[in-house]
Amino acid sequence: MSRTAAGGFFGWTVVRGAFVLAICGWGLGFYGPPIFLHVIHATKGWSLGLVAAAITVHYLAGAIAVANLPRLHARWGLMRVTRAGAVALGLGIVGWSLAAAPWQLFPVAVLSGLGWATLGAAAVNAIVAPWFARGRPAALALAYNGASFGGILMSPLWVLSIQAFGFPLAASLIAATVIAILWLLAGQVFVHSPGSLGQRPDGDAADAQDTAPAAPVRPPLPAAALWGERRFRTLAGATALGLFAQTGLLAHLFSLIVPALGEMVAGIAIACATLAAVTGRTLLAAVMPADADRRLIAAASYAVQVVGCGALMLSHGNDPWLIWTGVALFGLGIGNVVYLPPLIAQSEFAPSDVPRVVALTVALGQGLYAFAPAAFGLLREAIPSAAGAGDAPLVHALAAAVFSAAIVTLLLGRRPHQ
Repeated sequence: MSRTAAGGFFGWTVVRGAFVLAICGWGLGFYGPPIFLHVIHATKGWSLGLVAAAITVHYLAGAIAVANLPRLHARWGLMRVTRAGAVALGLGIVGWSLAAAPWQLFPVAVLSGLGWATLGAAAVNAIVAPWFARGRPAALALAYNGASFGGILMSPLWVLSIQAFGFPLAASLIAATVIAILWLLAGQVFVHSPGSLGQRPDGDAADAQDTAPAAPVRPPLPAAALWGERRFRTLAGATALGLFAQTGLLAHLFSLIVPALGEMVAGIAIACATLAAVTGRTLLAAVMPADADRRLIAAASYAVQVVGCGALMLSHGNDPWLIWTGVALFGLGIGNVVYLPPLIAQSEFAPSDVPRVVALTVALGQGLYAFAPAAFGLLREAIPSAAGAGDAPLVHALAAAVFSAAIVTLLLGRRPHQ
């Protein structure tokens, strides 16, 4: 990769900024709500179902905002949208902590959901994509690793700070810190584009020959035509199915493995699943050929998670070795569910369509996975032996079946000659 004469290629600074944004966005908007559910239920006595419903509203509001994110970026720019989103998410999180009546959770959930949408998967792609073409797999892998570290770093930070300061003060301190960090990042990093700095994607010299992956030989699709495109429907459908299975199983995995491993070791196992996600995504970015069929790679990643679900099912909740094997295999694919769809979109759609394809894919996936924890919970409650124990084979079987459906959906969208 060539360097520009003045100061080097700025794209990697953008990637580092997107990594920090992902830590903050996922740390508050994705890994925070499950902790809020526990804290609010324990301290205020409000029903789990009611608080879970507010979390669903949080995700649904985010899905609506994500679908419109390309328009917001086009009209207001990355800097303003990122700053506004950080403020909205921060204020929404503080609102969660200050809610004095159950109904107050729902308006603040809308606010936090709208903010989370500007700091999630589609936002990371929008920030990184203009700076990289052939180097996009590696750049996105590094940036999306921030999402995993958001869980590793922010989940314990939430627990410790709430224990030390109480929920309102902890939420205020964390929200203020995140707003300050993202406000500075937006003004100093995300405000720039390759054109504004006189640079080219991948840091190429101005006279360098374009060696980026060939864009599809097709014109950009009008808004209505996109929904009629088989590749878009299968990509969005497979992503939604994968996110549904993954989010549903993740929401219950801790409680399913506690009986065999104990709370401390089960917590370590969940952290290891997150580290496996980082490992899987990083290794994939390192070894994936530029001309690879990215749908096949995504299907293979889902297949690994199917095997992981099978190991968990065979463990019957009491075989530690099978549990650890299942958690590791399931974890290897966690990061790829979000990482690979933007790369598939890059290889299959005209460049001007990619931001819209990614945003709509993320929005549809988020709209579906908002209901996943409740759906998996209902299945557990329907099986008395699974409600409070680790032996819940139908729960793992459901996740495996949905992952399998995602594989089939992905393959249905492949080009005829592939």
